[in-house]
Amino acid sequence: MTWTAPAVTRTPEITVGDERAMLESWLDYHRQTLLLKCAGLTAEQLRTASVEPSGLTLLGLVRHLAEVEAWWFRENFAGETVDYPYFTPDNPDADHDVRHADAEADLATFQREVELARAAVAGRTLDETFTEVGPKRRTFNLRWVYLHLIEEYARHNGHADLIRERIDGVTGD
Repeated sequence: MTWTAPAVTRTPEITVGDERAMLESWLDYHRQTLLLKCAGLTAEQLRTASVEPSGLTLLGLVRHLAEVEAWWFRENFAGETVDYPYFTPDNPDADHDVRHADAEADLATFQREVELARAAVAGRTLDETFTEVGPKRRTFNLRWVYLHLIEEYARHNGHADLIRERIDGVTGD
């Protein structure tokens, strides 16, 4: 039997709530949208770059966003030491190199990083600040991280729409 990405039930974003609830709801909506774009596809399809000349793949987007979650929520905001599953100093774009990737394991890694991100911000306020890791040393607050991740997911979900449509014709949502 051929493995396929599992079905996803997407929770609608809330339309009324406090700021934190709204931000969390929209981010979860976009996280689930990415997984929805992968649902029902085989590992080979998830590794397929279908929008030439771009080399983007659905699996590469999943791997990339897993590391984005870890970078912003865990390493930068929470100050954790993160052992990235794909990134290395010698190959900083390894998240997009899916030629030999294990799609099932990578989807599990994504889901684990989302849970770790949630844990890293639990009980923390949106106004809490941190200084970015690396040479820029910019100061951000948690609110900015939520907004940035919503923007990043929205942009990449647009890419995912095009990739998925070219793979099997599925459009929408």
